[in-house]
Amino acid sequence: MMRIRIAPKRGFNFDYVMWLFTRLSALAMYLLAFIGIVGALIMGARQSMNLADLMRWAFMPEVTHVQNTNVADVNAWKSTFWQGMGILFVFVASAHGLHGLLNVVEDYLENPIVRKILRYLVIGVLVVMNAIAIYVILHS
Repeated sequence: MMRIRIAPKRGFNFDYVMWLFTRLSALAMYLLAFIGIVGALIMGARQSMNLADLMRWAFMPEVTHVQNTNVADVNAWKSTFWQGMGILFVFVASAHGLHGLLNVVEDYLENPIVRKILRYLVIGVLVVMNAIAIYVILHS
Protein backbone atom coordinates (compact mmCIF):
# COMPACT_ATOMS: atom_id res chain seq x y z
CA MET A 1 0.00 0.00 0.00
CA MET A 2 1.36 3.39 -0.99
CA ARG A 3 1.91 6.01 1.66
CA ILE A 4 0.00 9.22 0.94
CA ARG A 5 2.00 12.36 1.47
CA ILE A 6 -0.04 15.29 2.68
CA ALA A 7 0.54 18.52 0.80
CA PRO A 8 2.19 21.18 2.94
CA LYS A 9 0.28 24.27 3.97
CA ARG A 10 0.70 27.38 1.89
CA GLY A 11 3.03 30.09 3.04
CA PHE A 12 6.38 30.15 4.77
CA ASN A 13 7.05 26.67 6.20
CA PHE A 14 9.84 24.10 6.37
CA ASP A 15 9.04 22.50 3.00
CA TYR A 16 9.14 25.90 1.31
CA VAL A 17 12.45 26.75 2.99
CA MET A 18 13.96 23.44 1.81
CA TRP A 19 12.61 23.99 -1.73
CA LEU A 20 14.17 27.45 -1.70
CA PHE A 21 17.44 26.09 -0.28
CA THR A 22 17.73 23.61 -3.15
CA ARG A 23 17.34 26.35 -5.75
CA LEU A 24 19.64 28.82 -3.99
CA SER A 25 22.37 26.24 -3.34
CA ALA A 26 22.38 25.32 -7.03
CA LEU A 27 22.76 29.00 -7.91
CA ALA A 28 25.52 29.32 -5.30
CA MET A 29 27.43 26.45 -6.93
CA TYR A 30 27.19 28.19 -10.31
CA LEU A 31 28.37 31.45 -8.73
CA LEU A 32 31.31 29.77 -6.98
CA ALA A 33 32.35 28.00 -10.21
CA PHE A 34 32.13 31.31 -12.10
CA ILE A 35 34.30 33.03 -9.48
CA GLY A 36 36.79 30.17 -9.76
CA ILE A 37 36.99 30.46 -13.56
CA VAL A 38 37.30 34.25 -13.55
CA GLY A 39 39.83 34.18 -10.73
CA ALA A 40 41.95 31.59 -12.51
CA LEU A 41 41.85 33.55 -15.75
CA ILE A 42 42.88 36.73 -13.93
CA MET A 43 45.77 34.83 -12.31
CA GLY A 44 47.13 33.81 -15.71
CA ALA A 45 45.46 30.49 -16.46
CA ARG A 46 44.91 31.61 -20.08
CA GLN A 47 48.54 30.93 -20.95
CA SER A 48 49.30 28.01 -18.64
CA MET A 49 46.19 25.79 -18.35
CA ASN A 50 44.09 23.84 -20.77
CA LEU A 51 40.30 23.91 -20.52
CA ALA A 52 40.07 20.65 -18.54
CA ASP A 53 42.48 21.92 -15.87
CA LEU A 54 40.65 25.24 -15.71
CA MET A 55 37.29 23.52 -15.17
CA ARG A 56 38.78 21.21 -12.55
CA TRP A 57 40.10 24.30 -10.75
CA ALA A 58 36.76 26.09 -11.06
CA PHE A 59 34.78 23.31 -9.41
CA MET A 60 37.38 22.58 -6.72
CA PRO A 61 40.03 25.26 -6.25
CA GLU A 62 42.69 22.96 -4.81
CA VAL A 63 46.38 23.66 -5.43
CA THR A 64 47.11 20.10 -6.58
CA HIS A 65 44.94 20.87 -9.62
CA VAL A 66 47.49 23.50 -10.61
CA GLN A 67 50.73 21.64 -9.88
CA ASN A 68 50.43 19.43 -12.97
CA THR A 69 49.93 22.37 -15.33
CA ASN A 70 52.37 24.88 -16.82
CA VAL A 71 51.83 27.39 -14.00
CA ALA A 72 55.26 28.64 -12.99
CA ASP A 73 54.50 29.73 -9.41
CA VAL A 74 51.88 27.72 -7.53
CA ASN A 75 52.24 29.66 -4.27
CA ALA A 76 49.72 32.28 -5.39
CA TRP A 77 47.19 29.47 -5.83
CA LYS A 78 47.63 28.33 -2.19
CA SER A 79 46.04 31.43 -0.68
CA THR A 80 43.49 31.46 2.11
CA PHE A 81 40.92 32.85 -0.33
CA TRP A 82 41.14 29.79 -2.58
CA GLN A 83 41.08 27.44 0.41
CA GLY A 84 37.96 29.21 1.65
CA MET A 85 36.39 28.94 -1.80
CA GLY A 86 37.11 25.22 -1.84
CA ILE A 87 35.62 24.68 1.61
CA LEU A 88 32.57 26.78 0.74
CA PHE A 89 32.06 24.81 -2.48
CA VAL A 90 32.30 21.51 -0.57
CA PHE A 91 29.72 22.67 1.98
CA VAL A 92 27.26 24.00 -0.59
CA ALA A 93 27.57 21.00 -2.92
CA SER A 94 27.36 18.41 -0.16
CA ALA A 95 24.37 20.09 1.51
CA HIS A 96 22.63 20.32 -1.87
CA GLY A 97 23.29 16.66 -2.57
CA LEU A 98 22.28 15.64 0.96
CA HIS A 99 18.96 17.39 0.60
CA GLY A 100 18.30 15.62 -2.70
CA LEU A 101 19.20 12.24 -1.21
CA LEU A 102 16.97 12.83 1.80
CA ASN A 103 14.10 13.70 -0.55
CA VAL A 104 14.56 10.35 -2.27
CA VAL A 105 14.59 8.59 1.11
CA GLU A 106 11.40 10.39 2.17
CA ASP A 107 9.60 9.68 -1.11
CA TYR A 108 10.44 6.03 -1.66
CA LEU A 109 10.81 4.40 1.75
CA GLU A 110 7.67 3.67 3.69
CA ASN A 111 9.06 2.26 6.93
CA PRO A 112 9.62 5.20 9.33
CA ILE A 113 12.33 3.37 11.26
CA VAL A 114 14.35 2.68 8.09
CA ARG A 115 13.87 6.30 6.97
CA LYS A 116 15.14 7.59 10.31
CA ILE A 117 18.17 5.25 10.26
CA LEU A 118 19.03 6.28 6.70
CA ARG A 119 18.62 9.97 7.55
CA TYR A 120 21.15 9.67 10.36
CA LEU A 121 23.46 7.54 8.22
CA VAL A 122 23.41 10.08 5.39
CA ILE A 123 24.05 12.97 7.78
CA GLY A 124 26.92 11.02 9.39
CA VAL A 125 28.48 10.34 5.99
CA LEU A 126 28.11 14.03 5.13
CA VAL A 127 29.91 15.10 8.29
CA VAL A 128 32.75 12.61 7.78
CA MET A 129 33.19 13.46 4.10
CA ASN A 130 33.17 17.21 4.81
CA ALA A 131 35.80 16.72 7.52
CA ILE A 132 38.00 14.74 5.12
CA ALA A 133 37.52 17.36 2.39
CA ILE A 134 38.45 20.21 4.73
CA TYR A 135 41.53 18.33 5.89
CA VAL A 136 42.65 17.74 2.30
CA ILE A 137 42.03 21.37 1.31
CA LEU A 138 43.89 22.82 4.29
CA HIS A 139 46.84 20.39 4.29
CA SER A 140 47.72 20.01 0.64
